[in-house]
Amino acid sequence: MLNGAARREEIRGLLQARPIAVAELAERYAVSESTIRRDLARLSETGGIVRTYGGALSPGGEDEQSLQERERLAGPQKAAIARHADRHAAGCRLVLLDAGTTAGALAVRLAARGGLTVATPGLTSINVLAGVPGVELVVLGGTVRPLSLGMVGPLAEAAVARLTADAVFLGADGVVAGRGICEARPEQTALKQLMIDRSRDLYVLADAGKLGRADSHWWATLDRPWTLITDAGATAAQLRPFHDDPLCTVETAAV
Repeated sequence: MLNGAARREEIRGLLQARPIAVAELAERYAVSESTIRRDLARLSETGGIVRTYGGALSPGGEDEQSLQERERLAGPQKAAIARHADRHAAGCRLVLLDAGTTAGALAVRLAARGGLTVATPGLTSINVLAGVPGVELVVLGGTVRPLSLGMVGPLAEAAVARLTADAVFLGADGVVAGRGICEARPEQTALKQLMIDRSRDLYVLADAGKLGRADSHWWATLDRPWTLITDAGATAAQLRPFHDDPLCTVETAAV
């Protein structure tokens, strides 16, 4: 079990990803809610977090994070998710790969796998896959979003509309059971929805900090069978709504 200082530092990092309720933190660390409230009070005194009703969030936590900021969050968890997701690429001839840091981690695995075509709007994944023997890279060109280094807009959508994929691997700002995945801008979710519609198998790659997070305003729906791949740090409370969703299969990746 973590000591108080280590627990508070980890809580501070978790709150950079999303607001978290006291009850969820208490379950995660197997301590009382009063202990968590004392932790949050100490973090609040230093300006590291902002208290909310029933929980806390990081200052400015509702602003979209840059790719560089996301790369510093949950690195081992994203690598584990990528390792696990790579198994589902076996036997695929063409996969759609989203933009983002978790997708970028998967791109590294796909580069080592070879023997398939990868279509992606993510500059991070493009840099990994360009020129790799055994990988045919399709760039879904469009307007580059500086924060995520992903391409969006009608040009990217037109490219996706011209293909079908064996599988799509999507990231998200947040994922909510029975609702879908959310992003900061409508053009992001428009492209994701089209990628979903043009793929046979659907995988959402989301570390525990993304589960239940709904603070972005734009949504792509998950209204057909899909698989959530998350890390083993996800709590039972976080996973329960996904297990209860008849369309969702939950897989956890050991870090």
